[in-house]
Amino acid sequence: MGELIAWQKSSFSESEGSCVELAWHGGSIAMREGDDPGVVIRISPAGLGPLIASVKSGVRIT
Repeated sequence: MGELIAWQKSSFSESEGSCVELAWHGGSIAMREGDDPGVVIRISPAGLGPLIASVKSGVRIT
């Protein structure tokens, strides 16, 4: 059985599910797209700030 994770989305997100959700999980931050919750990416807390800065600046990570 899967672990229960307390997902949190921005209060600016709309209710249709098209949003990024974050959760604290086992020492890392888990991220998923609200309309595709089966795909989860994990990142270190130290890596979250640079990731957000890259997204805001338009840098594409491949």
